[in-house]
Amino acid sequence: MKIATWNINGVKARLETVQEWLKEASPDVACFQEIKSVDENFPRQPFEDLGYNVETHGQKGFNGVAILSKTPLEDVERRLPGNDDDEQARYIEATVTHGDGVVRFGCLYLPNGNPLGTEKFPYKLGWMDRLLVHAEKRLAEEVPFILLGDYNVIPDPVDAKNPENWTDDALFQPESRQKFRALTHLGMTEAIRACTEAPETFTFWDYQAGAWQKNNGIRIDHILMSPQANDKMLGCGIDKHVRGWEKPSDHVPVWVTLAA
Repeated sequence: MKIATWNINGVKARLETVQEWLKEASPDVACFQEIKSVDENFPRQPFEDLGYNVETHGQKGFNGVAILSKTPLEDVERRLPGNDDDEQARYIEATVTHGDGVVRFGCLYLPNGNPLGTEKFPYKLGWMDRLLVHAEKRLAEEVPFILLGDYNVIPDPVDAKNPENWTDDALFQPESRQKFRALTHLGMTEAIRACTEAPETFTFWDYQAGAWQKNNGIRIDHILMSPQANDKMLGCGIDKHVRGWEKPSDHVPVWVTLAA
């Protein structure tokens, strides 16, 4: 079973690119962020024609998340619990049948938090606190659970080409990094770092200043797995080449494979 996450940066702008990647990579489950579409306008048919079931939690113009699965999506929940006043579409969760059991997926688009000194950074930290509470609840259920998406967190200096350039950015603040580590302290395994410790393992390159051509990247898209999911992990990877395609997102897909 192949599971992937990708911040596609607009489903309508990136529709052909996303379809091409789905045909090439053929993930069983794909979690998308920044779909930038309300649910009723999401282009479901092109993905259904490729054999995917589709569930979305959208918002006009920005944010928005989606889960695509080759098998039916069950027990779909939208919104991260803990704040009924939060209107931003940043989280969707569903269960799929896998072999003799099930796997639960949480697809997230964590707040950016910039600029520092505004209400956006406390919102980011508060969102992460809610995520920690929710993850702890899911872990207590002791079923395979995967929390994946655009975390907007650079975990360690090795996860940036030039970490010194990020010291004043919300993605690299000690508070953001500590809360990300707290997820692993709950017992979740960070898939990519479980597979490789290689430097320059990036998932995002800005559109500006030739970042892609200079490989001036950062790693902010992550797959975190419960012990029950981690026990099934066969491998993982980053589809870096997709960043070089025509009309690319500034992020690339990250994936993990699980045994049946």
